[in-house]
Amino acid sequence: MSSETGDTEPHVQSALALLRQASALAPAAFSCSFGAEDMVLLDLLRRHDLPIAVFTLDTGRLPEETYALMQQVEQVYGRCYETFYPDTSAVQTLVRERGINGFYESIENRKACCQVRKVEPLRRALAGRRAWVTGRRAQQSATRTDLAARERDEDLQVDKFNPLHDWSEQQVWQYIRANGVPYNALHDRHYPSIGCAPCTRAIAVGEDVRAGRWWWENPETKECGLHPSRPVAVPVRAVA
Repeated sequence: MSSETGDTEPHVQSALALLRQASALAPAAFSCSFGAEDMVLLDLLRRHDLPIAVFTLDTGRLPEETYALMQQVEQVYGRCYETFYPDTSAVQTLVRERGINGFYESIENRKACCQVRKVEPLRRALAGRRAWVTGRRAQQSATRTDLAARERDEDLQVDKFNPLHDWSEQQVWQYIRANGVPYNALHDRHYPSIGCAPCTRAIAVGEDVRAGRWWWENPETKECGLHPSRPVAVPVRAVA
């Protein structure tokens, strides 16, 4: 691993403090989608050898660039994550009843697709966990402006930690470049937020960073279902 470039920065120290709190609430897990924010967290976890399991959700509809990054991550960090897939029979039923690209036809169809390909595998991945680490930031979208550092998700019965909740996009990319962290090639093609290939597009200058996700829906309400509610914020200890 490279040297700990930038670890003395206050926002990096704050993120590390939250990661250590999450790791203390064992067993803890980090859901990694291999976006820019998640690559920062993955690098911090590996660099500081924090005991937080890493998992990803392979929906079966990811861009080829994401799979290429997943392979690169194994080369740089080792085989450090577990992959969870949607239930085959549920996918078959979804496609039979709603069509292969039925998510374009209605919000109901899109949410049904996310439920099968993301939400159900997430529940399996978090089963038995007490802490869940995410790469969400408050500046990412209208649905995340009041994002807390730590929340309680009663539905999943986990404490949810958002170590980058107060980071700017500039701080994310400063960390990536300073530490040589690998990232998805789509980011260089104006894809700030990357999900499934059919539901992700490049954005124009000045657009919200999440404008390329489910662009046909209302930005005030669009989420994939992994973070559908507004969990109760939990006070965090001050950084020493």
